[in-house]
Amino acid sequence: MQRIRLRYTKRGRLRFTSHRDFQRAFERALRRAEVPMAYSAGFTPHPKVSYANAAPTGTGSEAEYLEIALTAPRDPERLRALLDESMPTGLDIVEAVEARTSGLADRLTASVWELRLDGVPQEDARRAVDAFNAAETVEVQRLMKNGVRTFDARSAVAGLEIRDLAETQSFQADRPTDQPCAILRLVVRHVTPAVRPDDVLSGLRAVADLAPPVPAAVTRLAQGLFDEETGTVTDPLAPDREAAEARSTAEPTAAATASA
Repeated sequence: MQRIRLRYTKRGRLRFTSHRDFQRAFERALRRAEVPMAYSAGFTPHPKVSYANAAPTGTGSEAEYLEIALTAPRDPERLRALLDESMPTGLDIVEAVEARTSGLADRLTASVWELRLDGVPQEDARRAVDAFNAAETVEVQRLMKNGVRTFDARSAVAGLEIRDLAETQSFQADRPTDQPCAILRLVVRHVTPAVRPDDVLSGLRAVADLAPPVPAAVTRLAQGLFDEETGTVTDPLAPDREAAEARSTAEPTAAATASA
């Protein structure tokens, strides 16, 4: 059984696609592309697709991940192209690697987000970010299944800063404007309960009364292992690529040794 790991995006208007809607679209794409999927056992077999830490509905993303299991081997790049052709524009399959290591979900321990605050002057945003970073705890509330829950949004935040507009990927927000605009870069650890970008925005409101006049445009730029020393988030597919490269390098050497 071959396992393929895919990275996909949610762009433009498709950022409002729910995870369930994406699942339906992806399973249709699997059928259209005639992918030899492995299925679960039982009375209602389902294709073996493992989704990892999907972004909330309404947020864009450049770094969503899933894994599929196949009954017959396929070239990852060819498979990626076939699936991408079968998906709606905006839900783009942008990368595929053969799974050669275990624990993809375990390597998704943090996310990098970009928050576009239209109508907010950079000076106001900077004051709010400084107040948030200086606080030991920032309590926020969120409505959950069991009612309203209060939790600390500060401890999960590994980094929050103002970004220069020229250095950002704000084109993904699809909200060009001549009004003041502040761009925030947020690095947040995946903890329980999960701290989402909207929780951090609630925290900015709590500590500095920062309230954007329109909803923030939020895009996940990356997710992976968090490096405590550098404060960066590493590519979760890198170990699989490295394993594939090591194998391809070893195979010619083994063949040469056998023919000698």
